[in-house]
Amino acid sequence: MIKTGIRIKADSEKVIAKYLYIADENRVSRIISDVLLRDDLAVEKAVQGIMEEFENRHPGFKEVLLENYHRIESHISSQAALSFSQKLLLGSYFTNEYSVESAALFNPSIVIHPDQNGIKEGEVRFILSLRATGEGHISSIVFMSGIISRIGEISLDPRPSKLACPHISRNEKHSKDFVLKRAQYFEDFSASDFAEFPEQFSLAEAEQISSGSKLKKVFQDIFSMNYSFSFDEETVPGSRVIFPVSSAELGGVEDVRFVEFTERSKTNYIGTYTAYDGIKIRPVIIETGDFISFRVRTLYGHAASNKGLALFPEKINGQYAMIGRQDGENISLMYSNDLYRWDTYKVIQKPERDWELTQLGNCGSPLKTPSGWLLLTHAVGPMRKYVISASLLDLHNPEHVLSSLDEPLIYPEDDEREGYVPNVVYTCGIIQHYNNLIIPYAMSDSSVSFARVDISTLINKLLNT
Repeated sequence: MIKTGIRIKADSEKVIAKYLYIADENRVSRIISDVLLRDDLAVEKAVQGIMEEFENRHPGFKEVLLENYHRIESHISSQAALSFSQKLLLGSYFTNEYSVESAALFNPSIVIHPDQNGIKEGEVRFILSLRATGEGHISSIVFMSGIISRIGEISLDPRPSKLACPHISRNEKHSKDFVLKRAQYFEDFSASDFAEFPEQFSLAEAEQISSGSKLKKVFQDIFSMNYSFSFDEETVPGSRVIFPVSSAELGGVEDVRFVEFTERSKTNYIGTYTAYDGIKIRPVIIETGDFISFRVRTLYGHAASNKGLALFPEKINGQYAMIGRQDGENISLMYSNDLYRWDTYKVIQKPERDWELTQLGNCGSPLKTPSGWLLLTHAVGPMRKYVISASLLDLHNPEHVLSSLDEPLIYPEDDEREGYVPNVVYTCGIIQHYNNLIIPYAMSDSSVSFARVDISTLINKLLNT
């Protein structure tokens, strides 16, 4: 194994302009009243100052302010005719800058970039996703891109100084069947409650039909957690950030594991991540074909629980397959005919060795090899020290673990031990380029590097363990 020496570190200067939620409605009304009492000259002067200080820091800054103004517009009398500048100024009072990487940058996953134009023979372009954490330990997803040479050398594209947030589809419609499948996991649900609903409806339409009923909160939950968004096409991967959107994500979107999924010769990129609201966690799927437009969908079913789910890159015996850890300590395997519903699981690997005794889990989706599914695992031992190891699963029956390494593949060395969370190495995904296994990995939640492993050597070691 070769460690590259690359260090990707958090950059506190990378900020986004996000909505500033103020819970006290009296305070919201007071701010609005104060702004609307100002004369035109005072408003124009205030807006000019805000633009001079902040506009060059955020793409589409005026559009962000207007969007945040519209989120508090219901507090304003319908008789009031506001000027463009008044709307911008009001929007600024409900906007704040957030440094997405100010606390930590870690837990990368990697996939082949969907656009391979302009590279040299033997090279491959990749997209790296990372977990960025800022004030209040709120996590978001950020991206980088780069190129891997024929012999496994890695070069990273420059990271833009400005970040861009996506445009959220606010009035997305879902089918009755889509909502019914998810509503059945809420208490006091009855399919008869949906008798009056059309075949497709938006959240606003659902709330109107179910006004005052117990279903209102159910609809709010389902629609807020199942949404779509897209970035402007001119943005590069390094400028894109996916910040929490729904109430279930208020505490962060954590540890996305992207995999290139192929079915009937069609390729899509599917990620699994953990939505955290500050108390509860939920497993979520995020899908994209180009890393510009995305769709988020909640997982449901009795086995859709806990952290660290990772999808196989193809169906196994006609079914979707997923690695999980429902009990928090053992590696499990799940099958399903529905990508979003997972009801059963089977434990396939338990902690045995001293360095994995606390817990086991996956380090991203399995990689298909002629000898079996190569699964990188994370393991926790004494002093909560995290290491990365590997197992080999049967190609046709992956619940059968063929072998596992008797020692860690990657462990935190002396210069990798200190950070936001000490003594941790961790990854959320790998790729193969020729005979090199490329492993991006986080070091103590404070920076990210790469290792490469000769995959034939690793497989042979697993086969002879």
